Amino acid sequence: MTEQWETGTLVYDPQARKVGEYRDKAAPYAMLRPVGGGREWQADPALIRPATPEERLSAEVKAVNHRSGTPL
Repeated sequence: MTEQWETGTLVYDPQARKVGEYRDKAAPYAMLRPVGGGREWQADPALIRPATPEERLSAEVKAVNHRSGTPL
């Protein structure tokens, strides 16, 4: 059984090894978007899980650095 996610929830995709913002479900996939915007990707909804506080912070810092032009 897969969990129902609310749009905007930050989740961790272990296959992509990154945090994404849950957008919607498309057929068998969960659609995730990088924190701060960008191209969506498909994830297996059975594998995604809530992002930990550390994962959320790291993803948010990367997004801010990307917007400011600071190298990662």
